[in-house]
Amino acid sequence: MPKDPVCGMEVEEKNARHKLQYRSRTYCFCTERCKEAFEDDPEKYLRESEADLADRRKVAIVGTGQVGSTFAFALMISGLASSIVLIDQRAELAEGHVMDLNHGLSFVSPSRIFAGDYSDCKDASIVVVTAGAAQKPGETRLELVRKNTDIFKTVIPEIVRYNPRILLIVSNPVDVLTYVALKVSNYPMNRVIGSGTTLDTARFRYLLSSHCAVDPRNVHAYIVGEHGDSEVPVWSQASIGGVSFLDFCTVCETECPEDEREQIFKQVRNAAYEIINKKGSTYFAIALALVRIAGSILRDENSVLTVSALVDGYYDVSNVCLSVPVILNGNGISRILRIALDESEIKRLQASAAVLKDVIRTLEL
Repeated sequence: MPKDPVCGMEVEEKNARHKLQYRSRTYCFCTERCKEAFEDDPEKYLRESEADLADRRKVAIVGTGQVGSTFAFALMISGLASSIVLIDQRAELAEGHVMDLNHGLSFVSPSRIFAGDYSDCKDASIVVVTAGAAQKPGETRLELVRKNTDIFKTVIPEIVRYNPRILLIVSNPVDVLTYVALKVSNYPMNRVIGSGTTLDTARFRYLLSSHCAVDPRNVHAYIVGEHGDSEVPVWSQASIGGVSFLDFCTVCETECPEDEREQIFKQVRNAAYEIINKKGSTYFAIALALVRIAGSILRDENSVLTVSALVDGYYDVSNVCLSVPVILNGNGISRILRIALDESEIKRLQASAAVLKDVIRTLEL
């Protein structure tokens, strides 16, 4: 299967929407954006090979609030990273976290953990951006958009000056801010990823596992679309141990009517609001989700995860970042998977995209 010469994503040649003839050869592109970048300077991309990074396991974390610091802790325990740099406008906060983390290094795999500035993003495999205003009780993720967009217009250019490999956006509203980061950074789309519905999918699988009394690791189900109120549960593809969810109900010898399924989904969708009301913010589970995403990149795993990505013609949805299953490896997004959705799920996904597009249209990008 050919690869996009700009971003390295696999492209199905016969279904490719964006093609270009150059020097008697046809090149296929994942998006119009990559095609335009190639047209501007084709020789750059033809001669450009994958640059060897000085440190392929270096992770920089921009923003060391509760999410950033908890992720740093989880990442240290995982042993995935050889270097972890914490960057925050409150330098003393980052330094305090670094001291605390370093005092635990004798209990985990060796790594170098230090406080730095944007220049320390150089040679990083991943820069994880958690900076931004926090979601307040009663506030939707989309209500955060304007103030965090302004923050990103300052932060993202400072990061990309040093050309780290991949940007992983975590700040909310994550889908809109992933789109903002993509536009501001001018990176290929496979190198700008949002944490998306990775956590929502985990919540969905946990609640289904609890409902069916099975191990969450044996549940396969996805939440797609916006990481927020318009997200979509893909019931049609949910399965437990290879058995479709609806067929599994006969194994349980219990019925699972539509209203009961809707109640499970509501718990998924409202989980963050409930946690925020009870303890102020969410950070444990999202930190573990970020370790999972980082692991797929750092270990070149080709894992399938529901991260937020720029889609182009996905069930007639284009030019918006939202979550769908993708293959994730050391190159970032290797391929976007077009899973089979039923008609109601397609309509809900398109409606979710419309919600995000309405917000993006209000921004000056």
